[in-house]
Amino acid sequence: MVPKTSQEFVPIKEVRDGIAILKDGSMRALLMTSSLNFALKSTDEQQAIISQFQNFLNSLDFTIQIFIQSRKLDIKPYLSMLDGRVKEQTNDLLKIQGREYINFIKSFTESVNIMTKNFFIVIPYTPPSLDITKGAKFFGPKKDKKQQSIDDFEESRSQLEQRVAVVKQGISRCGVRAANLGTEEIIEVYYKIFNPGDVDFKANK
Repeated sequence: MVPKTSQEFVPIKEVRDGIAILKDGSMRALLMTSSLNFALKSTDEQQAIISQFQNFLNSLDFTIQIFIQSRKLDIKPYLSMLDGRVKEQTNDLLKIQGREYINFIKSFTESVNIMTKNFFIVIPYTPPSLDITKGAKFFGPKKDKKQQSIDDFEESRSQLEQRVAVVKQGISRCGVRAANLGTEEIIEVYYKIFNPGDVDFKANK
């Protein structure tokens, strides 16, 4: 029995034009959202946010997935930048202080897990399983497969973008900003999901 490769367990076929296309033909758009410090809001503000979020969820006629990505903060680039500045420093006292600060940051981050959190909304769309080519002869000349595939993608993307607009409008009423992820950003998100041990995405591309 031939063992399966890790690629076979990844459900994504490709990422095109800011859309993840799964192996089953369904599509996913990803939004990155801002966060709210809910605990610092007044009771009335908290109730208003909860009410708006409830109204937002009840208004949807499709499912969404809310995803929080927590990762340990990579402090290496910051330390490298500090080290470069210390080396350029001509004042001996400032050099010593710089080295002490670098050592403090290193020891602090080693003893305490500093996490970064990113918030995403995943919006799905599954194209209808209708074979248009079977009925094409009744409505006009049959298109070649490549053109048909392009037309199907554009139609599905249009439907997905409508859902994205609904979600962005609804979530904005809760005081949360949302932005579409592009192709490279989506690839990075999924790469980190399937490779949780890798800190530096670009080094592994």
